[in-house]
Amino acid sequence: MTAPTATATTLMTPECNANPYPEYDRLRAQSPIYYGNEDMHGGPGAMWGLLRYEDVYGALADHETFSSVQTGGQSSGSGMRLVLLNDDPPRHTRFRKLVNKAFTPRRIRELEPWLQTVVNELLEEVRGGEMEVVQNYTMPLPVMAIAELLGIPREEYQTFKQWTDDALGVHPRTPEERQQSTQEMMAYFGQMAAARREHGAEDLITALVEAEIEGEALEDWEVLGFCMLLLIAGNETTTNLMGNTIAFLSQRPDLWAQLREDRSLIPQLIEEMLRYESPVQVLFRRTTRDVELNGVTIPAEQRVGVFYGAANRDPEEWDEPDEFVLERDLHAHVGFGHGTHYCLGSPLARAEARITLNTWLDRFAAIEPTAPPVWQTGTGVVLGYTSLPVSLTQA
Repeated sequence: MTAPTATATTLMTPECNANPYPEYDRLRAQSPIYYGNEDMHGGPGAMWGLLRYEDVYGALADHETFSSVQTGGQSSGSGMRLVLLNDDPPRHTRFRKLVNKAFTPRRIRELEPWLQTVVNELLEEVRGGEMEVVQNYTMPLPVMAIAELLGIPREEYQTFKQWTDDALGVHPRTPEERQQSTQEMMAYFGQMAAARREHGAEDLITALVEAEIEGEALEDWEVLGFCMLLLIAGNETTTNLMGNTIAFLSQRPDLWAQLREDRSLIPQLIEEMLRYESPVQVLFRRTTRDVELNGVTIPAEQRVGVFYGAANRDPEEWDEPDEFVLERDLHAHVGFGHGTHYCLGSPLARAEARITLNTWLDRFAAIEPTAPPVWQTGTGVVLGYTSLPVSLTQA
């Protein structure tokens, strides 16, 4: 069967990046779709897209067929292979064991008092009135948290955020500018790793430079790849989760009031936000063999976009998928992925969102938008805001 084709002007364009759901609805029934190049056997820009929940869930569960090891460019866009994100088992399994202990529920609980302190610092001067949420809150908090875990100065969070945005393509940059940004990030973490080899500390970079896999220390590029992954993936997802949540609640005063009365609803609200406006919309895989889905054959060695955001709005899986339903059964959403690559930092992201909501609900009796928020349009990989102005009423 010939694959349905979506032209390059309909998916992952700036307009679609800001609001992908109409295109998902239009194309989902045709999944898998092929777009970006008329040559059905691949070429520059060629891509297959999985948009149905069943297809996405199945691909995430089958790393042997849908490999994370890319051959035609890195999924981060950074020009460097990211350890874990661009690995499959058994290598992925060994690497993940090295950093799992930093993100266990127990470790996150131990980190929560520090997170609360940072949240209080970010809101210290806020006594109600107008506030731009992204630059003043949802951007610095996650970057500071990852910096704390890595053992790097949190005061440099704006530089770290710029490197992250460049790696993901959030803002317009020339290839030369993005390459320079990547080189700066690599050089920085290279210096930090060298310093930890001389004088260790209680942080993740020290753990990485001292770690061994099957009796061998990690190579320098592997340590750098780990650091880059944790910085990039560890802050962008949480920034968008918190920003999307605050933006949504600013338009739902009834829900804000309900949450102030009943904080037990917060964990469920976070899970529904992960489904409703997934912070990560798509990640990429590579087919290792010919694979047939819905009567369409995707050849081997093809790049495949696995669209989390489309799966989480699939009407075949969710009743009224475009409605925010607080009481929904969310055991199977893919907001943090699924399978062996399920988001390593999900406990930290959930903790940051929960502490944020509890603190904001304590401090502010009401929240409302003061101007239309601005969605980022530079990349379809993530969904979030670049500007979120609100007005806050102090409790």
